[in-house]
Amino acid sequence: MPAASTEASAPAAGALAPEPSPTPVPEPLAPGQPGYRRMSFALFAAGVAAFALLYSTQALLPAVSADFGVTASAASWTVSASTGALALLVLPLSALSERFGRRTLMTVSLTVAVVIGLLVPLAPNLETLIALRALQGAALAGVPASAMAYLAEEVRPRALVAAIGLFVAGNSVGGMSGRIVTGWAAQFGGWRVGLAAVGVLALLAAVAFRLLLPRPRRFAPAPLSPRAIGSTVRGHLANPLLIRLYAIGALFMTVFGAVYTMVGYRLTEEPFGLPPGVVGSVFLVYLVGTVSSATSGRLVARLGRRGALYLAVVTTAAGLLLTLMASLLAMVLGLVLITAGFFAGHAVASSAVSRAAKTGRAQASALYQSAYYIGSSVGGTLGAIAFHSGGWAGTVALGLLAVAGVVSITAYGSWAARVEQRTLLVAGSPAR
Repeated sequence: MPAASTEASAPAAGALAPEPSPTPVPEPLAPGQPGYRRMSFALFAAGVAAFALLYSTQALLPAVSADFGVTASAASWTVSASTGALALLVLPLSALSERFGRRTLMTVSLTVAVVIGLLVPLAPNLETLIALRALQGAALAGVPASAMAYLAEEVRPRALVAAIGLFVAGNSVGGMSGRIVTGWAAQFGGWRVGLAAVGVLALLAAVAFRLLLPRPRRFAPAPLSPRAIGSTVRGHLANPLLIRLYAIGALFMTVFGAVYTMVGYRLTEEPFGLPPGVVGSVFLVYLVGTVSSATSGRLVARLGRRGALYLAVVTTAAGLLLTLMASLLAMVLGLVLITAGFFAGHAVASSAVSRAAKTGRAQASALYQSAYYIGSSVGGTLGAIAFHSGGWAGTVALGLLAVAGVVSITAYGSWAARVEQRTLLVAGSPAR
């Protein structure tokens, strides 16, 4: 048989070549896939590093007060400055993640924060310590919103609550391990040694994050446009559901910030009189937060979002009331309930933000994180003021007031949803 002519298969002269087909967007990851597992461990490590650094001075506040000869309110600024700076910069840095990528921004943020963390123990006075802590919080601002946006892009919607819950679990482990390490290191070498130890811990976690996190598969860079970002932010702030979720996150964190900023003073004073290492070990209750946040997806599936929030509120309020008892056992059980309720509520609210925002997810997550850390900063500052005014009972009263705010907002959301549903039914009914 004669060979087929090559010219017969060639396109006719002047014919247009077929356009290349667009590169298909990979399917989002689901639990059980190797990439999902690596991603989960990497973001868990990022949460450990970020929270260990962000709250590194919290368990050391009594020692910082004693060393510099300052009040609890003054020392509490070493916590409030870091969370406040993070709250201010999380939105601008989330915009950079839209241009340069979530993975890149998280890597740079953790690197800068770790370097500052290794310098913090050298602070010669309280003012320098507060300034370094503010810079550290500003650097860490690139982690939370970028992590939430990364997950929203890379993970299947049905697995998003569980994935964010695992990241929040990393936050709780970081907060716990940072406080335990600083507490015991401070007991034997002073608060400066404690801060150096947590800096090394964060360094190891940051290295693990960078080695494990897969390259993004579904990220598409967008040009930096302040006008477009401003329009997106205004759109989010005009969304009643997002506003309610932002307020819920801020109020939950107000409780948490107030309680854990002042609990060191509560436990070192009578009737407890615990040494720094034992006070740091009390933060083992963070393990409860690890479990409650990681299982928040199943909680929402069983009770719904509002039902899960109500359960988180009741748990937190019960814990606050328990801590009023002059019993170490009651104090620890109260902290367990506060921690479980807080982390469950935070995981539910933050995942709801990622699902509610159809566009501009990085900005939506950044606004939530901004509100969340404003709540932490306000809680730490007001918690210290309340502690000076009314002792531990004053701090608890502030926490109960914030919890009542969460109940009011959630109840209003339920009422608004019912009104909207009735309006849609009336609008869709046939005219008589």
